[in-house]
Amino acid sequence: MTEVSTTTDLEYARVGDTSLKLDLYRPERPEPVAVVLYLHGGGWQVGDKTDGAKERLAALASHGIAVASANYRFVAEAGYPAQVHDAKAAVRWLRAHGGEYGLRTDRIGAWGASAGAYLASMLGLTAGHEELEGEIGDDLGQSSAVQAVVHWFGQTDLLANSRRTWLEKEILNPPFEGPLLGLGDVGEDPARAREASPLYHVHAGAPPFLVVHGDRDRVTPAGESQALHDALVRAGAESTFVLLGGAGHEGAEFDRPDHLRLTAAFLAAHLDGDR
Repeated sequence: MTEVSTTTDLEYARVGDTSLKLDLYRPERPEPVAVVLYLHGGGWQVGDKTDGAKERLAALASHGIAVASANYRFVAEAGYPAQVHDAKAAVRWLRAHGGEYGLRTDRIGAWGASAGAYLASMLGLTAGHEELEGEIGDDLGQSSAVQAVVHWFGQTDLLANSRRTWLEKEILNPPFEGPLLGLGDVGEDPARAREASPLYHVHAGAPPFLVVHGDRDRVTPAGESQALHDALVRAGAESTFVLLGGAGHEGAEFDRPDHLRLTAAFLAAHLDGDR
């Protein structure tokens, strides 16, 4: 295991009065190291870049991959596609400035949990989509493309939770996909929901994906991750799917040492494979 140094509150962009920042967890190695952008969960409404700082972010960095954990705007401030714009701005900032912090910037990964996994997947699947690139940050000349994606228990089809029965709608918490799109129910505008869903952006040129979901998830069905994996494989892209036994949504099983080693190995193979 490698010692990890932490640099906090690096501003990667500013939107009006909002400063968008990231924290960097870098393994203490003399040579430049590969980096993955991490995006936290919370239904695009809550959460922070410091979530899981020790047990997840620093722990993965100890395996030799730097982690840049970024905040992004919540739906109370701005709706879709602002969150995608922010994530792309963070990638561009890493490309422009990562060398100053001992990072390799030729290949960058994206990793997220829950709502963050949704954003990581959109990064992997929509590089070059003009309407999703946005104009956030000072590094617009840099590419927002990523070369590997780790998707942990995220949303892939925003229409999925709109297909509840009347009884499910009465007894379950309201789906959080609607507020992302500014809708009471995503079923009100299926075309917009599809356009905003990673599942409908899958293509043969997608980067390699590691898709992981818990088989006890009661928030986002494991079938959403399975559908993403299947679509990637059908398109001819590379995808690995792991169904994590006994794990619920944000279960502690995701931060087990063996699972973090698996995640780090996937990232190293695709971001640092020439070393």
